[in-house]
Amino acid sequence: MTTGYPVSSSSGSYHRLAAIYVPVTAAAQPVAAWLPAILARDYGVPLTLVGTLYLAGQLLNCALDPIVGALSDRTQSRFGRRRPWVAGGGSLFVVGSAMLFFPPADLGVGWLVAALAAYYIGLALLSTPLLAWSGEIATGYHDRTRAASTFTLWQSIALVGALALAALAQHLRPGDGQLQLTLFGSLVLAAAIPALWLTLSNRDDSAPAALALPLSPLAAARAVLGNPLLLRVLASDAAVRAGQGIRTTLLLFYVTFYLGRPEWGAGLFLFQYAFGMLAAPIWQRIGVSLGKRRAAILAEVLQALINLALVLTTPDRFWLVLALAFAQGITQGSGNIMLRSMVADVADKHRAETGEERAGLYYSVFALADKIGGALAAGIALPLIAWLGFDPKSAANSPEALNGLLLVFATGPALAHAISAAVISGFALDAEQHNAIRRQLDTAADPALQPAE
Repeated sequence: MTTGYPVSSSSGSYHRLAAIYVPVTAAAQPVAAWLPAILARDYGVPLTLVGTLYLAGQLLNCALDPIVGALSDRTQSRFGRRRPWVAGGGSLFVVGSAMLFFPPADLGVGWLVAALAAYYIGLALLSTPLLAWSGEIATGYHDRTRAASTFTLWQSIALVGALALAALAQHLRPGDGQLQLTLFGSLVLAAAIPALWLTLSNRDDSAPAALALPLSPLAAARAVLGNPLLLRVLASDAAVRAGQGIRTTLLLFYVTFYLGRPEWGAGLFLFQYAFGMLAAPIWQRIGVSLGKRRAAILAEVLQALINLALVLTTPDRFWLVLALAFAQGITQGSGNIMLRSMVADVADKHRAETGEERAGLYYSVFALADKIGGALAAGIALPLIAWLGFDPKSAANSPEALNGLLLVFATGPALAHAISAAVISGFALDAEQHNAIRRQLDTAADPALQPAE
């Protein structure tokens, strides 16, 4: 009997599917961290306008996520369910990236609006269907951990590449924004075309739509809010992202003002992420050995302890800073790997109980939890260090203000990771239960579970 899902794929299939994450990640860091300053300094675009357009693009991206997720759940075509969305989104992403990284000398508002729209819409069309696709071709409990760790590995590699280019540009011609954009854009576009081809030519396809249900926002809300397992994953992931976001937001302030080593601003990022490339294969093995829930708890507890240890760092203990950055790298993305693969398990359980395919919808709200966690980080950390007296425009912050900066930088992420561990500890879907769910899905006699192609 032919089942509604393919058998679990090989690791080569996961690598092909994750290929598009290389240019996506290589673009995301420069777009967020370098592009606003370069647009303002080198192209004369007012920072207020840049901030407004960025906010509009991100809000558009957030609004599209659940729509795209729900629509991709229902898509049926001779090219598969998720592939048309990845193709369209990937193409728009390439166009938007080319416009952002290679702008004309007389850059106008219209060009910037079109570039950011193509970039953010492309990401929305691409990201959620891609994650749902990965959860559907990796059907086994541990196979999904392997798939998620493969995505994380390629993200780490791409991030190190982007940071290395930033360091190279700063070394060759400090302050030359156009050189930075050219190097970033060259990396993104050189990787994008072959990566998109590798992803789209992946022979493993996602499952057919389970039932042609009406596209009801109320039904979608019930499927999310009425699923306690999913809500645990979302809350845990939002806490993880908040912790990571606080560290990322405050790292340059910590290095420049507290440690007094501005020359290490980009270097410490690069040092951590270079070791982060080792994290994915390490935590894949841990996840397979312990199971996702226990591996996620272990990962978050370790990260809480590592961040908390930052309170012991001082300007003359730079060796400790490097040691903790190494530990951060080895645990980088460890909890995210487990949480991302849990989403597909929860979608399987929902499908077995209701007959509804909600993988795309569930991954879209997972993406929203990511973004909410990141927004909470900046919204909490920056006002808090200002309230404690820290001022980045001041030539000499008081010792109390610097200690306040250190306290938020260390304890903020530690608390967030501890909350994540506590929340996910109640996740009650293990390998044995999921295997029973898979057997039920794979032997279902419902014609809706038969291949649509």
